[in-house]
Amino acid sequence: MSKISLRFHPHELLFHFEAGTSRGVLTKKKSYFVELSDGVRCGIGEAGPLYGLSPEYSEDCAAAFEKALRPFQGLSLPTDIKEWIAEIPFEQPSFRFALETAYHDLAAPFTNKFAQGEKSLPINGLIWMGSADFMREQIEQKLAQGFSCLKLKIGAIDFETELSLLKSIRSRFSAEQLILRVDANGAFSPAEAPYKLEKLAAYDLHSIEQPIKAGQVEEMRKLIALQILPIALDEELIGMQDKSIASFIDPDYIILKPSFLGGIQATRDWINWATEKGKDWWITSALESNIGLQAIAQLTGDYDVKIPQGLGTGQLYTNNFASGLSIEKGNILFDPTFPRESPFQPLSL
Repeated sequence: MSKISLRFHPHELLFHFEAGTSRGVLTKKKSYFVELSDGVRCGIGEAGPLYGLSPEYSEDCAAAFEKALRPFQGLSLPTDIKEWIAEIPFEQPSFRFALETAYHDLAAPFTNKFAQGEKSLPINGLIWMGSADFMREQIEQKLAQGFSCLKLKIGAIDFETELSLLKSIRSRFSAEQLILRVDANGAFSPAEAPYKLEKLAAYDLHSIEQPIKAGQVEEMRKLIALQILPIALDEELIGMQDKSIASFIDPDYIILKPSFLGGIQATRDWINWATEKGKDWWITSALESNIGLQAIAQLTGDYDVKIPQGLGTGQLYTNNFASGLSIEKGNILFDPTFPRESPFQPLSL
């Protein structure tokens, strides 16, 4: 059996605009890539740890990334990637994700209808924080592009201004015509959250993501139990190995970011949990390049999703990699014949 060689490469992605969240403004982010090659074929995976969220984040993760994956250099490809993933600490979920997706790209590609270019997936249009005018501009762009679901990031500008934006949308489109989600990224305090959720609920929202900061388990459980507005856990799931905690919180939805959870199998484990508990879910990217996004979208294609997913981040960057992904009328599609651009030039084949 051929021995595996690994190569590593960092790449700094540059945003088209200042992307505002309640945690700050993003203008760039760094991703780290691994190429697995058996001398004939190659597979590429991406780790894109985010500041303030990913436990393995540092200003430069290149050395830590290589240290985590270097032990697999020269080994034979395993029959089950779980053998390798288990060797990477749980506290390095994006590194796990990179290795697992590179393995799938090399040895076990997705074969679902999305991956074969025969089916599209519904996605939400993401509205970043900023001035009221900037947010209105994004809203109009997404509506013109045919999105039937918008997700607004809230919590950084004046709350009344955010409410006025939602009010203006709802004055034009009913909940049947347009799904509205909001993402607070933990911006509300437990004390103010019920009041703010009451205000938001007036606009027939589908859900709110992470209204209070992760780790406040009792407070989150109480807030969800009030049933003011459906609540989705997002950052709460980062580092959560014990799913009984999620059962205790009892959310309305869970949001799955594979590079925060530890990869493909870790995401499948959460989907299995949600199915057992009768919970709905959706998968989103964590601002990966098109390389990581393609893997996440193909994973999503394994499931018969009905609600919009969070897979529309491929157009964020000025220097993203070319891929077969495209967006049409609020749906993401994949062309398997499109030659994917690689951060490794030339490829080591």
